[in-house]
Amino acid sequence: MRPKNARLVVLVAAIAVAAVAVGGVLAYRQGPQSDGDAAAPLSGPSTPTGTPTTPAASTPVPPSATPSTTPSGPLYSGPVKVTLKLSKLPKGRDPQMAYLIGREVRGGAGLPIKIPGSEYIQEIARLGDAVLAIVTKGNGTELLKVDSAGNAERTADVTTVVTTADQTAAAYATTPTGSDGGAKRGSTLYAQTADTGEVHKLSLPKAWKTRVLGYQNGKVYFSWGDTDGTTETRLYTWTPGATEATHIKTINSPTAVTRDGRLAASKNVQGDYGTCSTINTIDVGKQLWRTCENQVTGFTPNGSIAVGGPAYGDGYSPLEVAALDAKTGKLLREWGGGPSFLETVVEDDQHFLIIADDGPETPRGVIRCNVTTGGCEVAIPLTTKAVKLAR
Repeated sequence: MRPKNARLVVLVAAIAVAAVAVGGVLAYRQGPQSDGDAAAPLSGPSTPTGTPTTPAASTPVPPSATPSTTPSGPLYSGPVKVTLKLSKLPKGRDPQMAYLIGREVRGGAGLPIKIPGSEYIQEIARLGDAVLAIVTKGNGTELLKVDSAGNAERTADVTTVVTTADQTAAAYATTPTGSDGGAKRGSTLYAQTADTGEVHKLSLPKAWKTRVLGYQNGKVYFSWGDTDGTTETRLYTWTPGATEATHIKTINSPTAVTRDGRLAASKNVQGDYGTCSTINTIDVGKQLWRTCENQVTGFTPNGSIAVGGPAYGDGYSPLEVAALDAKTGKLLREWGGGPSFLETVVEDDQHFLIIADDGPETPRGVIRCNVTTGGCEVAIPLTTKAVKLAR
């Protein structure tokens, strides 16, 4: 059920920058506090402005005082687990991707466009100058393609949509429903280009609950199950225009695919008390790591960081969001401490955008969290209007 939000509550807090001198002058930004009321504002990784003085051999120096002058990767700072209070976060810039406020889609490569009608908006995406929106229709759904003049094309039964990173093409799939609202067997997979509007279709008469996972390198990645209600699904790729899809037999029950098509996250165990995820190579199915502490739901564009939620999903929404090293499964950062995290979408290789509120019947907004520093800021202030992010 769509939650009803209350009045707007936004307070902005600033956290000062601390300077630390070690021999020469080294500048560091203040990191998030594990027991504070809010995470620090976003900032880049610490960058020494001088060379630390070499201490005598008999004088031990803590690792934090001797940063590498030639780091091989991001310099993660502060506590791994960060406590947040939405009302204490500073205001940052708007999301750098398409997002919905009320019935207006903003951001991305295009002008603001309003979604016509009054139906509940489930998902949004940008396709060139147009907007794609999945809305509720009766017991089912439909996709609206809305141009800058407000004209809408409609496709029945669409339940999932993705676009390429440059928003020049989109893929979407249908799940027909019966009069009782239950899913029916059979699906159609679509691929559409922004420049010509050409649409390719693939019929999937045996599929249940088809889900599009990604559209990259000219291929659409999608999954579907053999039976209604199954927790096991198969991974397929389809090149738009081809008459058949290719079954990727190395991956079962996929939940996310990296942009380069190299790795996939899978939900390999699901029960009443939690879910276990694995990260596997798509080419041969080699398992890189496994976690029963998080469900992996996405990856950053470069595939180096995996997005994790709680292993057990129940109640109103998850209360934690995690960033995991995609190679090893190491926990890099976890945000929690009170807010409800309704949806997480990666903005770039180091930032998560999270739709958050303080629970049912409260205003919601979008926060931006930096994996490197742990700091978070407000991208969309708390509001009683509908809020969505494109994925």
